[in-house]
Amino acid sequence: MSPLPPAAAGKAVVVIPARMASTRLPGKPLAGIAGAPMIVQVWRRAVEAGIGPVIVAAAEPEIAAAVTAAGGTAVLTAPDLPSGSDRIAAALAIADPAGTAEIVVNVQGDLPTIDPGVIRAALLPLADPAVDISTLAAEIRVEAERTNPNVVKAVVAWAADGRTGRALYFTRATAPHGAGAHWHHIGLYAYRRPALTRFVGLPPSPLEQREKLEQLRALEAGMRIDVVAVDTVPLGVDTPEDLERARAILEGKA
Repeated sequence: MSPLPPAAAGKAVVVIPARMASTRLPGKPLAGIAGAPMIVQVWRRAVEAGIGPVIVAAAEPEIAAAVTAAGGTAVLTAPDLPSGSDRIAAALAIADPAGTAEIVVNVQGDLPTIDPGVIRAALLPLADPAVDISTLAAEIRVEAERTNPNVVKAVVAWAADGRTGRALYFTRATAPHGAGAHWHHIGLYAYRRPALTRFVGLPPSPLEQREKLEQLRALEAGMRIDVVAVDTVPLGVDTPEDLERARAILEGKA
C-alpha cells in the first residue's frame, strides 16, 4: 500500500488490529452487523472520530478484503504475532515506514458500537509531553464487577478535575482497598510513536505474566500511562450474545 499522506505528519493515525481466531466467537471480524462485517463497523466508528487516517491491521486476507471493499485501508500482517500491539506496530512499519504519524491510537477490532467521542478522548493526556501512553476507564457501577477477575481495574491517581490521572497499576483483583470508586479499564490506547516502538521491543515482564495484562510491561519499564475517565464501557463483542446486542444497537440506528 502507499505511505500515509503528508497531512498525517505530526498527527494521529488509528490502527485497528483484527484476526479471525477467537476462542468464543471464531471469525468474528466478519460477523454481519447492520449490513456490514463487524470490522467495517469498527472502521466506520474510527473514521467518524475524525482524528486521522484509519488502518486495519489484518491477520488474514479475508479481513483486509472486507475493509477494502468498504472503501477502507487495510494492511496484511503476519497471523502469528503475539499481541494486538505487535500487530499495529507491524502494520505501521508497512504503511508509515518514515514515522510521519507521531501518535498511534489502538482501537480494538471488536468494538462496533463504540462512540467516536470515546476514541477522541484517548488523545487528551498526550497534550502533556511527559505522557507516553494514554488509555480509558469508566467507574464500576455494577457491584459484581468489583470482584470479577475478567473486569480489569485501573488504579489511578486522579487529577483535581477527576477527569484525567496517572495510572499507578492495573489488576484483576479488587483494588484499591477500602471505600470509594473502582475503575473498569478500557483497552483502548493512544501511544506516542517512540513509546509504541519501545513497548513492543520489551520482553514480557513479571507482573504482566502474572496478571496476564500487557500494559503492566510498560509500567514496569517506567513508562508513564495516563487515564481518561469516560461515562460507559464500550460493548466488546466476545460471545454470540454480545454479537446479538451489537446488532440490536446498530440495527436500531439504521
